[in-house]
Amino acid sequence: GTPIEAITNRGYALPHGADLLNADAITALLAPAVAQAVQITVVDRLPGTNAALRTQANNGAPEGLVLIAQAQSAGRGRRGHSFFSPPGGLYLSILLRPAFSTRQSPQITALAAVAAARAAEQLCGTPIQIKWVNDLWKNGKKVCGILTEASVDLESGMLDYAVLGLGFNLVQPSGGWPKELAAVAGSLFDSAPAPGARAALAAAFLNEFWALYHTGLRGSWLDDYRRRQALTGRHVTLIPNGSEPRGATVLGIDDDCRLLVRCDGDLAPTAFGSDEIRVIPELGALA
Repeated sequence: GTPIEAITNRGYALPHGADLLNADAITALLAPAVAQAVQITVVDRLPGTNAALRTQANNGAPEGLVLIAQAQSAGRGRRGHSFFSPPGGLYLSILLRPAFSTRQSPQITALAAVAAARAAEQLCGTPIQIKWVNDLWKNGKKVCGILTEASVDLESGMLDYAVLGLGFNLVQPSGGWPKELAAVAGSLFDSAPAPGARAALAAAFLNEFWALYHTGLRGSWLDDYRRRQALTGRHVTLIPNGSEPRGATVLGIDDDCRLLVRCDGDLAPTAFGSDEIRVIPELGALA
């Protein structure tokens, strides 16, 4: 909850610099069209915002529900990996009901990565890169992870809904990063940000995302997604599903947001979807 300080003979007050995060503070910073399109709920803690929002989606909830937690006890990333979600971060999920096919669905994550990178840059003032397909990097370290989960109509091949989740590291946790994350985890700010930073980040992301989401799949955001790629030109190790690891050089991103690589020893480039491989950069290893 919101921290409260006792003041002798005067009662109680908010601590100096308290970072308030509530729906009203976020909504006040939204563009009018976005404020009308979304419905924001902020809670102290949940096992995971994506899981909670999927339950609402399965019960017929409309597009535009936004669920934000100040901490998660069982946050998840891609491939079922746990996502460290301590207090002080921003953990946000949004329910979408796009007219997208399953082939188009990876572009939701890519589009969100562009919106999140732009929003983060507005606040921290440092260039933000994207590590294909779903991580944001600041100075070579992960500051945000993105997970999109969807329900598919098997007859039509179209999405019934998608739940888009993001977890931002604003500052290093008070106890430091867990040992297994210390080499790869970073934060948007080196010290405590100004009060209201999380509300400002949530609003900036929603403003950016909603505008891009309604430009369609072939908007100019794809150029920005390519420009921000941290792996383009780098040598990486690919771990294809069910196959042996291979070395490759990253060439870029195709129009379907697949990773274009030239595997060592091959002449022709190959495109991989995010569900087909894991990519390990030469320097450091991020799943």
